[in-house]
Amino acid sequence: MKKASINLTAFFSLFIIFLSMTACNQDKKNQTATDLPPGTHAVDVIEVIQTSNYTYLQVFENDQKFWIAIARTEAKTGDVFYFTNAMEMKDFKSKELNRTFPSILFVNDPSTTPPTANKMGQSPGKITAKRLTDISVEPLKDGITISELFKNKANYAEKSVKIRGVVVKYNKNIMGKNWAHIQDGTESGDSYDLTVTSMDAVEEGNIVTFEGTIHLEKDFGAGYAYDVIMEDAKAIEIKTNGDASL
Repeated sequence: MKKASINLTAFFSLFIIFLSMTACNQDKKNQTATDLPPGTHAVDVIEVIQTSNYTYLQVFENDQKFWIAIARTEAKTGDVFYFTNAMEMKDFKSKELNRTFPSILFVNDPSTTPPTANKMGQSPGKITAKRLTDISVEPLKDGITISELFKNKANYAEKSVKIRGVVVKYNKNIMGKNWAHIQDGTESGDSYDLTVTSMDAVEEGNIVTFEGTIHLEKDFGAGYAYDVIMEDAKAIEIKTNGDASL
């Protein structure tokens, strides 16, 4: 009887600790919820599945459960993640898991730190990459620069062009394509970064010459919108760039 009493006491002690941790985590989320910029999601992790490239998280938000995928990172049940940019994929099959998700969000900007309005570098719905300084790329004789593209984007709409830049951000195998952000050190107004979709594999830091079709005002939904994007591009030349600070 004494042993049973000790076990019962231990059970209640652990239960109280669990409730306290849950309450603290929820209080943290509630305290920041009202301060979050519009369009920001705050989700509680309830299941974690790790693969070689991605971390799959079943999350809970506003009484709804759903799945998100982020670049592989350490995560555990009870964590809170924040994000603004995500692309929904329906009937997505993970070959590594041999599992099909009826719906999953591929999150572009996951964070465990709640963002504030003055920390947001852009409004939701416009995807770009952090601007890198000290980039200098030799222009193509038979191509264009990012500055020329954005300055005269209407002239290049639905046309195939060549452009060279440093890959500053890269995500592979999303919607069956690889997604690269390139910069060449030129700009037009606030536009300095071009998103490129391709079946060809590249790496961050590569200097790549892409040839592809330019599309304007392309909206893939779930916050993935682009004023200008190059699609179905071929990486016709790839060079390493040891000087790029990524």
